[in-house]
Amino acid sequence: MKIHYFQRYHEKENVATANTMLLLSRLYSYSSNKFFRFLKSEYFAGSFEPELVFTLQEKSLESIPDATITQEGFKIVVETKLTDWFYSDQLMRHLKSFGDEKNKVMITLASEPMSAEKLVDFEKQLKEYNESQTYPVIHINTTFEMMANAIRDVIADRDYEMQDVLDDYLNYCYKDGLIPVSDSWKYLRMQLAGTTLDFNVNNNVYYDNAERGFRAHDYLGLYKQKSVRAIGKICARITAIETEEGIKYTPEFGELTEGRKQMIAKAMADGDSHGYDLRTIEHRYFFVEQFYETDFKKISSGGSMGTRIFDLTTLLGTEEIPDVEQIAELLRNQSWS
Repeated sequence: MKIHYFQRYHEKENVATANTMLLLSRLYSYSSNKFFRFLKSEYFAGSFEPELVFTLQEKSLESIPDATITQEGFKIVVETKLTDWFYSDQLMRHLKSFGDEKNKVMITLASEPMSAEKLVDFEKQLKEYNESQTYPVIHINTTFEMMANAIRDVIADRDYEMQDVLDDYLNYCYKDGLIPVSDSWKYLRMQLAGTTLDFNVNNNVYYDNAERGFRAHDYLGLYKQKSVRAIGKICARITAIETEEGIKYTPEFGELTEGRKQMIAKAMADGDSHGYDLRTIEHRYFFVEQFYETDFKKISSGGSMGTRIFDLTTLLGTEEIPDVEQIAELLRNQSWS
């Protein structure tokens, strides 16, 4: 059974705050340099290195913000909502949480950006407040997904521990509805194939341990020997495990057809030949319409040791995603590191 880093099944708003602070504190513990790179890229332009203190619900003069991150010279105040339920009067009271720090940031964090009207209203009040301050408060409105993406940008493929932590955080966010899945149409998820590549491509199916989390994606790429060798568009996603009563199937997306049942049985037999236990350990089966061969090369040193998410709109420079066969051809002229 997978042990999760992040708690589930409690009061959602408090858990969302605690889990996000845990993610940031784990990043800081893993690599303070990568944590500061994350902060600098998202919130600060200056340089700072002292030790941080993470605090949940620290009481200030007039309010109790959800979390604070402090160190000598700067302070970050975090207000978390599940959706855009921010109110200017509460946020203005949170400003009392700041002292004489030179760098002061208030982060409003939710599953969706603050509405334009609400953002303009608060920014207007904040501007008036800052006119009386020696050092102004910077407001950053962000989402759980944007924060996770920013952390993804500062950790490397070989940061296995942090990749695992971040994947579990994303899994938690998806399960609790903190990250919308409406943009899955533009994401390609790369998976390691190796010895199973031929089986996957010939049968238009890929299998993975069901306990592994993932961000929503419509496209699947198979990696082997420093290149994504095939891609396909997902048409069904089904988990399966063998029980005393037979195979238990759980459709997550798409139909559970007899043909797909037969393919899962075939995949289990293929797993046996490679020493993989697809029978007593629940696996997730990704069915694609068809895998198309490509050659999307990794140009940095070393092979990839884990999954990778690519934004096809960024890779291809267009918001209009072409058909899969054309994507496969276009990626032959692209590379990644």
